Amino acid sequence: MPASRKIVVNVSEKMLAEIDQIGGITSRNRSEVVRDAIRLYLKEQRKRDLYEQMRKGYVEMGDINRRIAEECFYGDHEALQSGLEKLAE
Repeated sequence: MPASRKIVVNVSEKMLAEIDQIGGITSRNRSEVVRDAIRLYLKEQRKRDLYEQMRKGYVEMGDINRRIAEECFYGDHEALQSGLEKLAE
């Protein structure tokens, strides 16, 4: 494991009891339980951040794609009208 730093975290008695209970069930000490909880939290936070970035990207691309589709629609419509006019001659 890379070098680690000690931090102090205040938790309620109830939370400490839960940490100790999990540690007893999984044969891990408090530090290991807290480290795992922090890792899980950070992983979930990265997922949420990625999801939000993707959501924003899809919204932005949605506007761009709509404009492109509108331009193509009008161009296709004009070409169709022109073709129909030539057929009618």
